[in-house]
Amino acid sequence: MKDPGSMHKKVQEMCDCYATNDPLKEMSRLKTDADTEAAAVKWLALAALHGVNSNAKEISIHRGDDGRITVLAEYRITELPSPGHDAGLKIFETFREMTHIDADKGKTALALGIRDSSIELDVKIKKKEGGEKISIGFPKR
Repeated sequence: MKDPGSMHKKVQEMCDCYATNDPLKEMSRLKTDADTEAAAVKWLALAALHGVNSNAKEISIHRGDDGRITVLAEYRITELPSPGHDAGLKIFETFREMTHIDADKGKTALALGIRDSSIELDVKIKKKEGGEKISIGFPKR
Protein backbone atom coordinates (compact mmCIF):
# COMPACT_ATOMS: atom_id res chain seq x y z
CA MET A 1 0.00 0.00 0.00
CA LYS A 2 1.37 3.39 -0.99
CA ASP A 3 1.66 6.01 1.78
CA PRO A 4 0.42 9.28 0.29
CA GLY A 5 2.19 11.30 3.01
CA SER A 6 0.75 14.30 4.78
CA MET A 7 -0.48 17.37 2.94
CA HIS A 8 1.79 19.47 5.14
CA LYS A 9 4.85 17.54 3.97
CA LYS A 10 3.74 17.78 0.33
CA VAL A 11 3.40 21.58 0.60
CA GLN A 12 6.88 21.82 2.14
CA GLU A 13 8.30 19.67 -0.66
CA MET A 14 6.64 21.97 -3.23
CA CYS A 15 8.12 25.00 -1.46
CA ASP A 16 11.55 23.44 -1.86
CA CYS A 17 10.85 22.55 -5.49
CA TYR A 18 9.60 26.02 -6.50
CA ALA A 19 11.82 28.16 -4.23
CA THR A 20 13.76 29.60 -7.17
CA ASN A 21 10.80 30.08 -9.52
CA ASP A 22 8.54 33.09 -9.98
CA PRO A 23 5.53 32.20 -7.79
CA LEU A 24 3.06 34.46 -9.63
CA LYS A 25 4.01 33.03 -13.00
CA GLU A 26 3.60 29.50 -11.68
CA MET A 27 0.27 30.39 -10.00
CA SER A 28 -1.12 31.64 -13.29
CA ARG A 29 -0.47 28.22 -14.87
CA LEU A 30 -2.53 26.27 -12.32
CA LYS A 31 -5.86 26.81 -14.11
CA THR A 32 -4.84 24.29 -16.76
CA ASP A 33 -3.60 21.64 -14.30
CA ALA A 34 -5.85 18.58 -14.57
CA ASP A 35 -4.69 17.17 -11.21
CA THR A 36 -6.59 19.43 -8.80
CA GLU A 37 -5.00 17.93 -5.67
CA ALA A 38 -1.50 18.59 -7.00
CA ALA A 39 -2.60 22.06 -8.12
CA ALA A 40 -3.95 22.84 -4.64
CA VAL A 41 -0.73 21.75 -2.95
CA LYS A 42 1.32 23.69 -5.50
CA TRP A 43 -0.83 26.82 -5.01
CA LEU A 44 -0.36 26.69 -1.23
CA ALA A 45 3.40 26.45 -1.65
CA LEU A 46 3.50 29.22 -4.25
CA ALA A 47 1.34 31.50 -2.10
CA ALA A 48 3.70 30.98 0.84
CA LEU A 49 6.74 31.65 -1.35
CA HIS A 50 5.18 34.75 -2.89
CA GLY A 51 4.21 36.07 0.53
CA VAL A 52 7.72 35.59 1.87
CA ASN A 53 9.46 36.96 -1.24
CA SER A 54 7.18 39.99 -1.53
CA ASN A 55 6.96 40.83 2.17
CA ALA A 56 3.18 40.34 2.11
CA LYS A 57 1.12 40.99 5.18
CA GLU A 58 -1.59 38.57 4.12
CA ILE A 59 -2.77 36.56 1.13
CA SER A 60 -6.40 35.47 1.11
CA ILE A 61 -8.44 33.23 -1.16
CA HIS A 62 -12.20 33.71 -1.31
CA ARG A 63 -14.89 31.42 -2.67
CA GLY A 64 -18.17 33.19 -3.33
CA ASP A 65 -21.59 31.59 -3.21
CA ASP A 66 -21.50 31.68 -7.01
CA GLY A 67 -18.34 29.47 -6.95
CA ARG A 68 -15.99 32.24 -8.14
CA ILE A 69 -12.52 31.98 -6.62
CA THR A 70 -10.55 35.20 -6.04
CA VAL A 71 -7.18 35.81 -4.44
CA LEU A 72 -5.95 39.05 -2.87
CA ALA A 73 -2.63 40.07 -1.34
CA GLU A 74 -2.59 42.70 1.37
CA TYR A 75 0.83 44.32 0.90
CA ARG A 76 -0.97 46.36 -1.72
CA ILE A 77 -4.47 45.62 -2.86
CA THR A 78 -4.06 43.62 -6.01
CA GLU A 79 -5.70 40.50 -7.31
CA LEU A 80 -3.37 37.56 -7.77
CA PRO A 81 -3.90 34.87 -10.40
CA SER A 82 -6.83 32.63 -9.49
CA PRO A 83 -6.12 28.91 -9.35
CA GLY A 84 -9.40 28.29 -11.18
CA HIS A 85 -12.60 26.74 -9.90
CA ASP A 86 -11.62 23.08 -9.47
CA ALA A 87 -8.19 23.69 -7.93
CA GLY A 88 -9.71 26.49 -5.85
CA LEU A 89 -12.24 24.14 -4.30
CA LYS A 90 -9.46 21.66 -3.56
CA ILE A 91 -7.38 24.43 -1.89
CA PHE A 92 -10.18 24.95 0.65
CA GLU A 93 -10.32 21.20 1.37
CA THR A 94 -6.53 20.99 1.63
CA PHE A 95 -6.27 23.91 4.05
CA ARG A 96 -8.96 22.41 6.26
CA GLU A 97 -7.16 19.05 6.19
CA MET A 98 -3.80 20.61 7.07
CA THR A 99 -5.12 22.87 9.84
CA HIS A 100 -7.84 20.57 11.20
CA ILE A 101 -10.24 23.52 11.29
CA ASP A 102 -13.67 22.02 10.69
CA ALA A 103 -15.77 24.85 12.11
CA ASP A 104 -17.10 27.76 10.06
CA LYS A 105 -14.53 30.00 11.74
CA GLY A 106 -11.08 29.18 13.08
CA LYS A 107 -7.50 30.32 13.41
CA THR A 108 -4.23 28.45 13.83
CA ALA A 109 -0.50 28.76 13.32
CA LEU A 110 1.03 26.71 10.52
CA ALA A 111 4.78 26.08 10.62
CA LEU A 112 6.18 25.63 7.13
CA GLY A 113 9.72 24.58 6.32
CA ILE A 114 11.20 26.31 3.28
CA ARG A 115 14.63 25.11 2.24
CA ASP A 116 16.95 25.47 5.24
CA SER A 117 14.66 27.64 7.36
CA SER A 118 11.07 27.78 8.51
CA ILE A 119 8.27 30.29 8.81
CA GLU A 120 5.17 30.40 10.97
CA LEU A 121 2.05 31.46 9.10
CA ASP A 122 -1.22 32.55 10.73
CA VAL A 123 -4.08 30.76 8.99
CA LYS A 124 -7.67 31.97 9.43
CA ILE A 125 -10.72 30.32 7.95
CA LYS A 126 -14.08 32.07 7.96
CA LYS A 127 -17.26 30.79 6.35
CA LYS A 128 -20.38 32.91 6.31
CA GLU A 129 -23.23 33.88 4.04
CA GLY A 130 -21.61 35.07 0.85
CA GLY A 131 -18.82 32.50 0.80
CA GLU A 132 -15.74 31.27 2.55
CA LYS A 133 -12.34 32.91 3.06
CA ILE A 134 -8.91 31.61 4.00
CA SER A 135 -6.29 34.15 5.03
CA ILE A 136 -2.58 33.40 5.30
CA GLY A 137 -0.81 35.88 7.58
CA PHE A 138 2.92 36.37 7.15
CA PRO A 139 5.32 37.51 9.90
CA LYS A 140 7.01 40.90 9.74
CA ARG A 141 10.58 40.82 8.52
